[in-house]
Amino acid sequence: MEYTLLIVPGLGNSGVQHWQTYWLKLFPNSQKLIQENWDEPKLKDWLDALNKKIASIEGPIVLVAHSLGSILVNHWTKTSYDNKVIAALLVAPADVDSITHTPPETWNFAPIPQTPLPYPSMVITTDDDPYIATEKAKLLADVWGSKFVNVGLKGHLNTASNLAYWEEGQLLFQELIATITT
Repeated sequence: MEYTLLIVPGLGNSGVQHWQTYWLKLFPNSQKLIQENWDEPKLKDWLDALNKKIASIEGPIVLVAHSLGSILVNHWTKTSYDNKVIAALLVAPADVDSITHTPPETWNFAPIPQTPLPYPSMVITTDDDPYIATEKAKLLADVWGSKFVNVGLKGHLNTASNLAYWEEGQLLFQELIATITT
């Protein structure tokens, strides 16, 4: 099946050593969502950018979101769902409901939507992500109807996690793609 893989970064964007940047190079069918302000995100602005990007893509879309990007995807699905989106990989969702887990600039993304997703999805977390408790990630996966995967002690699954092409993530992504029925 042909689809566009849309990379949805979180707060601060995904730097050159982030696995999302590696995937952008690895997958020829990938594109990246660009935000005007990566460091002081406003939910409305980020939703507008995601809506415009999705509207500009022809054919099916698989979202690959990280951190605050995962929360953005859920807000977008609740308010603007377009059936072009056929699946989502939600990596290291940021717990914007928790002032102890996330910085103040992300709190305008609260509350996290508790709406089941109308497409196959997978939530990937770790045991030591400073931006979400494992139990909260599991709860979100349950309410969203997502498969839940805990990959152990790997931090926030960001540049500091030193994942490069993140082969384990690629395998999980392929598992998600295999669940799509069109």
